[in-house]
Amino acid sequence: MLNDADHQGPDPDPRSLLILYATETGTAQDAADRIARNCRRIHFQCRVVNMDDYPLEELVSEDLIVFVVSTTGTGIEPRSMTPLWTMLLRSDLPTDLFEDMQFAVFGLGDTSYEKFCWPAKKLSRRLESLGAVEICARGEGDEQHDLGIDGALLPWISKLIDALLTIYPLPPGLEIDRPDVLPPARVSLTVVPASALHEASDPLQLDDGYHTATLTSNFRITAEDWWQDVRHFEFDFEDDIKYRPGDVAVIHPEVSHSDVEKSLVSLGWEAIADEPFQVQQTLGDQTLPDHLPKVTTLRAILIRHINVNDVPRRSFFEFLRHFVTDELEREKLDDFLSDEGADDLYDYCHRVRRTIREVLEEFRSAKIPREYVFDVFPPMRPREFSIASSVKRHPKKIQLCVAIVRYKTRLKIPRKGVATSYLASLRLGDRIRIGLRRGLISLPSEPHIPVICVGPGTGVAPMRAVIEERIELGSTENTLYFGCRSASKDQHYASEWSGYVDGQNLRYRSACSRDGPEGVARVYVQDLILRDSKRVWEILYEREGYLYISGSSNKMPAAIRAAVRSIAQVEGGMSGDDVKEFVENLEREGRLVEECWS
Repeated sequence: MLNDADHQGPDPDPRSLLILYATETGTAQDAADRIARNCRRIHFQCRVVNMDDYPLEELVSEDLIVFVVSTTGTGIEPRSMTPLWTMLLRSDLPTDLFEDMQFAVFGLGDTSYEKFCWPAKKLSRRLESLGAVEICARGEGDEQHDLGIDGALLPWISKLIDALLTIYPLPPGLEIDRPDVLPPARVSLTVVPASALHEASDPLQLDDGYHTATLTSNFRITAEDWWQDVRHFEFDFEDDIKYRPGDVAVIHPEVSHSDVEKSLVSLGWEAIADEPFQVQQTLGDQTLPDHLPKVTTLRAILIRHINVNDVPRRSFFEFLRHFVTDELEREKLDDFLSDEGADDLYDYCHRVRRTIREVLEEFRSAKIPREYVFDVFPPMRPREFSIASSVKRHPKKIQLCVAIVRYKTRLKIPRKGVATSYLASLRLGDRIRIGLRRGLISLPSEPHIPVICVGPGTGVAPMRAVIEERIELGSTENTLYFGCRSASKDQHYASEWSGYVDGQNLRYRSACSRDGPEGVARVYVQDLILRDSKRVWEILYEREGYLYISGSSNKMPAAIRAAVRSIAQVEGGMSGDDVKEFVENLEREGRLVEECWS
């Protein structure tokens, strides 16, 4: 199995640099690779490692680290960063623990959220408090910028290079490499006999963190005439799996065969699509996709390991420019990559959600050598889905509640989500590998402690797991606020909630925002919470209950928080500072938890 950077521990070379990244969508991984490529230009030997794969006990031995950290939900670190952050928060750590460490931090976030780049900010402050020295002012990439993350990343990389050259001047006889030179490929590919392919092992099948699951249910739970297709999935496992409410299922999607065939044609790889070859990583400062076999084919790579349906990032065009032969196409790419053309590149890609495959169909002269398959194309990342069931009620089973992503771009071109389309295409009896990852939710220590669950739409998935688990534990102190558009069209699991209400195990409040009369203000979950202010205050303050929020990271989580602050003022008579402290205490004590996604 080929890992991200084949981590080998600290390097005594004074021009050695460790780049640790934590990502959810892959953007931080791409940024880490780009930082490493630029550091290579000033002759640094970089190791790029996912925080998940880095041995934390070696951190104290590192001299120079760049951290690249994304933000999830409303200011929460990516799951892969949680072990590192938990270790750094230990109260027994000496203040000079990292006195020999120099570091820099680049955060990725979105200024439309209150806690913009919060994990990066916290990490920077904590490292300094433990004696580390920041060599370059923290960078903060903003998805809302006209150029996206690149608006901050590119100038920050220049500042980082200047800082490194100040501390580590170039040795005599070396010069800075030109930025417009084609970098070497990160892998070498050696053709092997067909027998080698049959004998090769699949790293995903050998990964102990994954389990074989058989699909036993796949049905629609929204009305057939409703605009959105939301599915209920159930998988049976051979292993006696264990998970808790709030945990997530990790699934590796596959691209449809029709999309793969179109990509092979666009790339001119049809004749060699099934030719087996051995993959050997040649650059330790560039990452590779998860669970990449040592022997594979281009077809298999397009199905499982790279994503040609992704919207291309700037790095894609930087590589593509080296492989086009048509002069007009090269001029267009040069314009896109210029400072003046940055807005045009953004419009070309992001405003219309143009995919990599569609770009290749326009730049027809591009001939991409297969050795550059992992340099040009982004990796196919595993997708995480909140588990919608309790293992206490459903032993050896996992249930999911998933919205199948389909929409049209501004150019009226149909789009579909790779992962959700893959799930929707599965047939009963199909077997796949599923991993389990710890979520953010912790249940109260006693069943009599009340909980409030807020889960509009498919955000109800982890809330369903919480409620099932609590009822199995004998609790009747459960409240669910559910939001949808129509009571008859997309009120997920309505009959289950009704049954729990009848059994006095649940208090159920639903906001069906489109069911009200014309001209009357729509009602959302936050409105119901405000209407129930006395009861909510009693649960959260007097009875020290828990509040769980799950769903899309749009305006909803912020609106729920605003409702809680308002209730603290009205029902608790608190002032501004007291309200802030009350909410922060809920979070510190694990009694206010957000399990949200972009």
